[in-house]
Amino acid sequence: MTVGEMASALELHVHVGEDTLAKEVKGGYAGDLLSDVMSHAKECCVWMTIQTHQNIVAVAVLTGVAAVVICGGRMPDGDTLVKARKEGISVLGSPESLYETVGRVYSKLT
Repeated sequence: MTVGEMASALELHVHVGEDTLAKEVKGGYAGDLLSDVMSHAKECCVWMTIQTHQNIVAVAVLTGVAAVVICGGRMPDGDTLVKARKEGISVLGSPESLYETVGRVYSKLT
């Protein structure tokens, strides 16, 4: 499944990264502690979080995740979107809680 297919199937909002929606999604990771994500998120997974600041983009680049999904209806700040666009990272949004979003992503990937 690609990031774009996942976004469409789960009705996720694409905040930025329309040009990177063809990346393959091979799994998922949920977490808000950036050091934990850096240690455990796998390349090509979709990372689900409630964090909205620009450090999520740096972690996404470092780990090689396919996309970041910001959950709970939270909105990324402008600096985050600018940095994500520059780094080629898709940032998606879900109005649902982190728990609900993880469940829906898991059901699509299994």
